[in-house]
Amino acid sequence: MKISIGREYNAPWEKAFDRLLTPLDEFIHRQTTSGVLLMMCAMVALYIANSQWSEAYFSLLEKPFIVGMEGFQLAKSLHHWINDGLMALFFFVIGLELKRELLVGELADIKQALLPIIAAVGGMVIPVLIYISVNPEGHTFDGWGVPMATDIAFALGALALLGKRVPKNLLTFLVALAIVDDLGAVTVIALFYTETLNYSALTAAACILILLLTLNLGGIRSPSPYVLLGLVLWLAMLKSGVHATLAGILLAFTIPMRPKYDPKRFLAQINEMVGQIRRTYQREENILKNDELRSRVQSLGEGVNLVQAPAQILEHKMHLPSAFLIIPIFSLANAGVPIDWSSLGAIVVHPVSMGITAGLVLGKLIGIAGFSWVAVKLGLTSLPRGINFKHMVGVALMGGIGFTMSIFVAELGFAHHAEDLLMAKTGVLLASLLAGISGFLWLYFTTGKSA
Repeated sequence: MKISIGREYNAPWEKAFDRLLTPLDEFIHRQTTSGVLLMMCAMVALYIANSQWSEAYFSLLEKPFIVGMEGFQLAKSLHHWINDGLMALFFFVIGLELKRELLVGELADIKQALLPIIAAVGGMVIPVLIYISVNPEGHTFDGWGVPMATDIAFALGALALLGKRVPKNLLTFLVALAIVDDLGAVTVIALFYTETLNYSALTAAACILILLLTLNLGGIRSPSPYVLLGLVLWLAMLKSGVHATLAGILLAFTIPMRPKYDPKRFLAQINEMVGQIRRTYQREENILKNDELRSRVQSLGEGVNLVQAPAQILEHKMHLPSAFLIIPIFSLANAGVPIDWSSLGAIVVHPVSMGITAGLVLGKLIGIAGFSWVAVKLGLTSLPRGINFKHMVGVALMGGIGFTMSIFVAELGFAHHAEDLLMAKTGVLLASLLAGISGFLWLYFTTGKSA
């Protein structure tokens, strides 16, 4: 028996509402939209930090918030909750994306994966050497780790503004490079900028990570145990003295990347389910009255989930909250740097700001592009498909957007030197602006719209 195509039910306003939401939905899902939002939040934060509302702004960020219950409480400022908590979720999404690219994407080839690692190493070593050459001794030497970092959120946002002028593989490369870069920066913070390390907490974090890997190898696909253990991992990392956002990346790498069913098995199952649904439908067409039909349709939905990897499902679900909630909040909380315009000239030529600016702008350019060029010429690796050295120069310039992580390291290195801290923050801001603008203009004028 052939079943005719049934009716489509539309409420009076439904079609009009869909016509309104479709372009809005497309706008939201565009990569450039999150980039524009990120830049807008950064400009708002900068304006507030240099306005009559600056005192209220910084007071709000330092306001303590207590989470927990009696006997176990975490008391952190709003600023710390955003940087240590929300950003762990952002790095979780980045970790999922990187894992996918490493296993089945453009970075699956070891030669391709090697390129961002080599580029990141160059992008850390050369800026440090440049900074040390300007500040070889004294307390200003303590800022050597500031120009190491690349702010992945701002760099991706700036790159996304170019839209189709840059290939998708370039975004993937920048993600991989920035994550290796951040891991290097976190390692430096842990080894050189952490006054005390809690080895008990580090041991606990290692045990939790081993347990998460055991769940993966044991075939546990439900996200619940990973989420719960991930929270404990974050707490352990937070207590250890190591930056807590590292927990997000580590957790992401333990999420299963293999689906329960392969497509062939799923197609066979779909055909069987469709036959069952057809027979059930013949007995009662109204799905609200037909319990068996409703059950069959629900089983079909469960099958759709089983043919997708848990990591793939989580990445899809977390993308919008990460791009349109976490990162904008992060930008508002971290981009507000007070600038003393009256003494800007003296600040620019100060050894700390000069070393940081030169390290981030020139050091990242020489380190990332130079190390990549040497690695490719030596045959150690190759450029990803669709990417040339013009793209690499642009990404190297974008890599100089240090911003938040650089400011974070500056606050650690110059915690007891307020003047040097101001110089460092202004240097990071200036370097990030120069790097972002120069990288954007370079890629805009050297690449075509069909890139």
